[in-house]
Amino acid sequence: MTFFFFFCGRWIEWFVVMGGAVSAGEDNDELIDNLKEAQYIRSNAVEQAFRAIDRADYYLDEYKDNAYKDLAWKHGNLHLSAPCIYSEVMEALDLHPGLSFLNLGSGTGYLSTLVGLILGPFGINHGVELHADVIEYAKQKLDQFVRTSNSFDKFDFCEPCFVIGNCLDISLDSSPYDRVYCGAGVQKEHEEYMKNLLKVGGILVMPIEEKLTKITRTSPSTWDTKKILAVSFAPLIQPGKVDAGKTKSLKLPPLDVRTLQDLSRIAIRSRIKKMSQEPAFRGVKSGVHRNTPRYKRKRLRRRRMETIIFLDKEVIASRIPSPFDDNNNCGDDDQREEEGGALYHQHVARLASGHVSEWRC
Repeated sequence: MTFFFFFCGRWIEWFVVMGGAVSAGEDNDELIDNLKEAQYIRSNAVEQAFRAIDRADYYLDEYKDNAYKDLAWKHGNLHLSAPCIYSEVMEALDLHPGLSFLNLGSGTGYLSTLVGLILGPFGINHGVELHADVIEYAKQKLDQFVRTSNSFDKFDFCEPCFVIGNCLDISLDSSPYDRVYCGAGVQKEHEEYMKNLLKVGGILVMPIEEKLTKITRTSPSTWDTKKILAVSFAPLIQPGKVDAGKTKSLKLPPLDVRTLQDLSRIAIRSRIKKMSQEPAFRGVKSGVHRNTPRYKRKRLRRRRMETIIFLDKEVIASRIPSPFDDNNNCGDDDQREEEGGALYHQHVARLASGHVSEWRC
């Protein structure tokens, strides 16, 4: 049994695992490789989500050197758990497309964004955060991911929605969720409160009594509990004394059916995504690329040309065949154009010498 202690000011997170420590990576992919090798990441969906989001993007610039170490990070109100903790949480939540997810203490939004990559466009992704500055930070990081990440277009994303407030003050008439995670130590007296945020069949993952615990609601009144990992999180902040006697009033966004506008947007995005994945937008058949012509030459119809020749005091008008008559301007045969041009000039010369005259004025 190996112990790891992480000290960040007043905040401590520690865990106990069987086996060796997770090695630091040179980049995000190498960190994920190490987490897989240590069996923290065990499913393909979780692996793909972790690879899609660079952990360093959620650090302040001056602390990014530590982003790929298996360490927790805290600066002011900002906090990220160690990668191995997030890996265990993601695996324990057993996420699938279309589920509803509630993140209590959503922080930087890193975990909520990871979850959103798995939930897909028909999921629900809500987060509750106590500090307004942290919510602003999370929204900035979310916007950065959507606008600049090369991975964004590879997923059908369920965008997180963040609400400011104390997660112990959620209104009792709020709709239950399929999956719930709490990122702070839950006191024993709040265990039932947390369990009631779940739908029947739902999963709650939270640290309680210094154990990361997975709780599955098997019926309206029964739960199955499994201890995952020994941890220590900072405890949940209790509502202020002034609010202690008040009715719980934090309203979460409704779990509504998608609007027609949302459904249309999702359908269009899905269609564009499928089209973009087709080889050369259907330009390849049987492994042979079909090059489309760079341009298409137009067939132009030209009128026969009237030629007027002035010879001293006489005017000779003649209808002379042009090399461009009869639609032979398609570029099919350069020789035909050269021959037509020669005949044209010969005919003009004959008119000029008086050998040919059709009309005299």
